[in-house]
Amino acid sequence: MSVIGRPLLIVLTILGGALGTAAGLFWLERRLLALWQDRLGPNRVGPLGLLQVAADLVKILFKEDWIPPFAERGLFLLAPAVILVTTLLSFALVPIAPGFGVVDLNVGLLLLLGFTGLGAYGVALAGIGSGSKYSLLGGVRALAQTLAYEAFLGLALAGVAMMAGSFRLEDIVAAQGRIPFVVKQFPGFLLFLIAGVAWTHRLPLDLPEADSELVAGFHAEYSGMKFGMFFVGEYLNVTLVSVLAAILYCGGWLGPVLPPVVWLLLKTLAFICLFVLLRAALPRPRFDQFLRLAWKVLLPLALISLWLSALLVLHPWRR
Repeated sequence: MSVIGRPLLIVLTILGGALGTAAGLFWLERRLLALWQDRLGPNRVGPLGLLQVAADLVKILFKEDWIPPFAERGLFLLAPAVILVTTLLSFALVPIAPGFGVVDLNVGLLLLLGFTGLGAYGVALAGIGSGSKYSLLGGVRALAQTLAYEAFLGLALAGVAMMAGSFRLEDIVAAQGRIPFVVKQFPGFLLFLIAGVAWTHRLPLDLPEADSELVAGFHAEYSGMKFGMFFVGEYLNVTLVSVLAAILYCGGWLGPVLPPVVWLLLKTLAFICLFVLLRAALPRPRFDQFLRLAWKVLLPLALISLWLSALLVLHPWRR
């Protein structure tokens, strides 16, 4: 394959896979929620309701693309693009098989954390630019929630990097050859999952867009394709967090018999289903309750987990 052909194939595969998975989640989430709540879910448009995604796309394309007269036009238009672009750029750092990734960096994990921080700017811009009290409250909540979960998320991932001896994602997968980090880093794994739910603004931690309190929060004033970009960005983030959970804690593409890509897809799908189950099973806490939990409970637990990881790495029997 030519020098240009292989990189282009990798980019199209990862980008198409991410966007295709996000589109499939529209259908998968509705079907799984229906299964767990004893109802049918999508079943009219196409076999098993599979064409419901296409119907929703057509509907949102023809919806009125309205900009409120009281909005800050530039910020209002920029916000959904920031969320979508930062999430897609994060996928460039994720390998899906040994040697098969867009960018292979020694600091890949650190750069991923940086992109998650940039995504919070999109939410903040939406809250400020909409010119709405509900949107502003949602944007403020999103920033406070981001500060809270990134504190213990960074410490949880530091334990993974410490045990792998590298911030490179392929090295982290290789370090889980016999025992995955979900065993050695179980407290950090739980902290990562909680942070992942807050990161993606999914129930029960969809506090920046809580419909019972803030109508729709930071994207309350959005319609048409701009709202669609927020929606796609959310599902892309669910996919990103799921594939990272598989890579960082569950051995990534490591497994017997099946090809590496298949193992990674199966593990990612399991975490995606877990995200949907959490939406169906858990109630939404109050915003102050989550912040109190994050700063007073989860952050100290992350520090203890990191200390235990350091003991495991430095223990004489490892030498």
